[in-house]
Amino acid sequence: MQVVSISSLKGGVGKTSVTLGLASAALAAGIPTLVVDLDPHADATTGLGVTAADKPGIGEMLKNSRRAQLGDNVVPSGWVATDRRAKNSDPKHRPVLDVAMGSAFSGIYDRPDLGRRDLKRLSTLLSRVSGYGLVLIDCPPSLNGLTRMAWTASNRVLLVAEPGLFSVAGTERTMRALELFRREFAPNLAPAAIIANRVRSGSNEHTFRLAEMKQMFGDLLLSPTIAEQANWQQIQGAAHSVHHWPGESAKQAAGTFDALLKNIVETGSVRNRVIRRAG
Repeated sequence: MQVVSISSLKGGVGKTSVTLGLASAALAAGIPTLVVDLDPHADATTGLGVTAADKPGIGEMLKNSRRAQLGDNVVPSGWVATDRRAKNSDPKHRPVLDVAMGSAFSGIYDRPDLGRRDLKRLSTLLSRVSGYGLVLIDCPPSLNGLTRMAWTASNRVLLVAEPGLFSVAGTERTMRALELFRREFAPNLAPAAIIANRVRSGSNEHTFRLAEMKQMFGDLLLSPTIAEQANWQQIQGAAHSVHHWPGESAKQAAGTFDALLKNIVETGSVRNRVIRRAG
């Protein structure tokens, strides 16, 4: 069972889009998955087609982490019903893609001075869940308390970067910060992996920056890279899984996320940590 944080130092690099793409690939692969929307803006919750539910969000559960039952308060993604209809010929197909809903309340923990006790709040919640093969944590675009809380609960961190000067420099700084954090708070955390997002194949700048990233990060830069997709905003605006969206470009994007997910699952299998979902 893997717990994977998707992080970035700066906003606007498509961190949540990558989270949604990996969730889509996990659903298509039949991997029971939980998405924890730790970003107070709750964009992943919206993108996963979650309708308003009379249940607490992740912020409220973090506040009561010792007593809150995460497994009782997750909600299914709206993608699940679509997936069932697409595969109605298989009565044994019972997809699982649950969401711990994003909450503005979680912002109270997004500060730089969280102590060890607060950093373990998400770990405490996840320790009481079972039945998932994968947990994806969508982090805020910062290195404050919520991101560090996610790192504490994870056994792998994925850093999302665009092939541009500022994003690459920010990723290098995040790698250094993550290594310091790992030494002090999370010694079992695997080395971070990096996903290059919104890559334009015809751009000389992107070609140069990708070569620079390969030189800087080596095998930590995952393959394949994610190409820029013109209709990605339309797919997210419809709260749709990329695997269920028509058209050749969506099909190619789905294949990219399938390959990335396979890479992440296979390279992380040695460090898997069992986490059980309640019920």
